[in-house]
Amino acid sequence: MVTLRAGLPTELRAEAAALYWEAFGGKLGLVMGPHPKAMAFLLRVLRQDHAIAALDEAGGLLGMAGFKTPAGSFAGGEAADVIAIYGRLGALWRLPLLWMLGREVDNDRFLLDGICVTRAARGQGIGTALMAAIGQEAAARGYGQVRLDVIDSNWRAKALYERLGFRVEKTTSIGLLRFVYGFRAAITMVKEV
Repeated sequence: MVTLRAGLPTELRAEAAALYWEAFGGKLGLVMGPHPKAMAFLLRVLRQDHAIAALDEAGGLLGMAGFKTPAGSFAGGEAADVIAIYGRLGALWRLPLLWMLGREVDNDRFLLDGICVTRAARGQGIGTALMAAIGQEAAARGYGQVRLDVIDSNWRAKALYERLGFRVEKTTSIGLLRFVYGFRAAITMVKEV
């Protein structure tokens, strides 16, 4: 049995950071790595109030979906957080790259800020349940649409989103940043709630 919960339980914070890094470290590794620094950063910045958690019967983490609002994002952080973990010199080159990747806030649509499911729980409908919960959260906050961005090389996620009723709104090339992040374009997808 899977339970969906608004907010991330404090005792699962380290597990959530590790799951987030497993899901997104492939594209963020050059900027947020090495692994110990990335974990320290994520533990510092994860906003527990900007997530929906999928838990098993024992309260273990099966997956999570983060979101972004004008008040903040699930895994965003501030410049001070980057400086605290990577130092001033490390922040000097990281901050512009992170800013270019995640600076946008869409006040008209509810923004998904990452979804991930543990390897052992994949294929069991947890991602679908989390996306439904994101739609409910969006509606409860007065939004008429959910928006997400998926990288062009993540065809499995894109296919899931299309099955769930998301439509492609635009594809944006990231230009030379492809050499940093390892993908060529971000696909913006939208669904009515």
